[in-house]
Amino acid sequence: MVGSSLSAMPAAAKTLPGKTILVLGDSLSAAHNIATDQGWVHLLENRLAEMEPPKGNSNWRVINASISGETSLSGRQRLPALLARLHPHVVVIELGANDGLRGLPLAGLRENLDTMIADAQRAHARVLLLGIELPLNYGPQYRDGLRAVYADLAKTRHVALVPFLLQGVATDPQKMQDDGLHPTAAGEPQVLDTVWTQLEPLLHGTGTHR
Repeated sequence: MVGSSLSAMPAAAKTLPGKTILVLGDSLSAAHNIATDQGWVHLLENRLAEMEPPKGNSNWRVINASISGETSLSGRQRLPALLARLHPHVVVIELGANDGLRGLPLAGLRENLDTMIADAQRAHARVLLLGIELPLNYGPQYRDGLRAVYADLAKTRHVALVPFLLQGVATDPQKMQDDGLHPTAAGEPQVLDTVWTQLEPLLHGTGTHR
């Protein structure tokens, strides 16, 4: 299993052996303010590498295309080239937090996520959508609306969903950085465990997908 950030991946990445998991996210997947090898995406690489047959996951490689500050629009614009270059078998979409923090219209977020899911499915990739919650000061109407975007898309597009990426982490001060938005290194293993509940079935072809 080969793990890599996108910046370190050569142009001939698609010729490397194994199946690819593409992670398209923002700072929550880009190991913000912690060492890269402490982030949940790198921890995923380690977990896959440690798994033995008959699980058969040793041939999975993880490409982390996450960028701090990424919005759903910029992710939507980048994804087609990534799909064409990498031919991923699984696409993990972790976007929307920056849209929400900026108070951008939820209709635009929904359209962007929907387009990304459709693009990935047309490329024959299984999709995992990672949802996010906003701080309480954003108000119940906007927060509920954001939550509904992920739930509705997962239902209509038949994709796997983690409703809240930071479930059980966001409320633990020991596992969150001082900004209250990003996990510490101590919280990242729990983030991976949350993702893994929905990701593992996709690796075996038994999860929700099209």
